[in-house]
Amino acid sequence: MREALLLARHAAALDEVPVGAVVVLDGRIVGRGYNQPIVRHDPSAHAEIMALRDAASQLGNYRLPGCALYVTLEPCVMCAGAIMHARIARVVFGATDPKSGAAGSVVDLFAENRLNHHAGVSGGVMAEECGALLSGFFSARRSKTALA
Repeated sequence: MREALLLARHAAALDEVPVGAVVVLDGRIVGRGYNQPIVRHDPSAHAEIMALRDAASQLGNYRLPGCALYVTLEPCVMCAGAIMHARIARVVFGATDPKSGAAGSVVDLFAENRLNHHAGVSGGVMAEECGALLSGFFSARRSKTALA
């Protein structure tokens, strides 16, 4: 999660929402990503998607069985779908997302029995640090807007 936080800070430096993610296989990081939808002009360029793309490229397979994804913010519906399609075994996230979280906050796609793949999910890992990074980012953004 510490590496994901470093990536989230990189996203913040680009004025992107500070979310970072890593894909881990056998204790080794095989994929890294951070939020980039603004700089890439790509609504799908969330940290999780970028980390999945990197891992798939590194491993030479769009399926990532046995891998774990660590992300600083609870995945959204789009990312949860991609995680399931990639066959990620485990998702570990930091802060919950009460507005668009798809791992229990708004919906829980990972627990939906009608879907064909289920990843184990653990939330709240380094939640305070992950949440503080997000809160600080949005607070600073609101301050900039108020001054403008």
